[in-house]
Amino acid sequence: MFAVIETGGKQYRVKKDDVITVEKLKASGGEKVQFNSVLLTGGEKTQIGNPHVKGAGVQALVLEQLKSKKVVSFVKRRRKSSSKTKKGHRQQLTLIKITEILNTGAEKTNITEAVSGKGLEINYSQSVNKKTISNVKNAEKSADKKVTEKNKTSTKKKEVKKKAVSTEKKEVKIDEKSTKKTVAKKTAKN
Repeated sequence: MFAVIETGGKQYRVKKDDVITVEKLKASGGEKVQFNSVLLTGGEKTQIGNPHVKGAGVQALVLEQLKSKKVVSFVKRRRKSSSKTKKGHRQQLTLIKITEILNTGAEKTNITEAVSGKGLEINYSQSVNKKTISNVKNAEKSADKKVTEKNKTSTKKKEVKKKAVSTEKKEVKIDEKSTKKTVAKKTAKN
């Protein structure tokens, strides 16, 4: 299954587990975003939008914010002023991994919509090295670990409660036995 999405004034043909760079989005690394401007979905049944496919969406995981290679603009005016200008520009991009393509029901999900990051300041000194594919796997593993840790902690809490209840029951039984013994001794003395 594939889809054609529109973001940043460009169109991208994507399928599940694709890693692509798009124009800067307003999201940080590790967040999930959803592209609702789907122009076409394909696979078993092709749907063409007018201009967008109603109810369709593409969900993606933001891997990191990065900059493209520097583009140098050099202008030389030869006559009269004889000036030279040299300017450089690095386009800000977002690296994403497509996680799911939805034909219907995209508006019912609680995932934030992918919004252009124009005017958003990003600290690139904290950006991750170029081993992004391994970083994606690490992010997915950490998310899975968090879920399993929550499950483990809840089961540990239940076990601790059970142990506490069983020790309280044992203490109560021991107290009952000791009181019976003391009562028996007092009655024997009388």
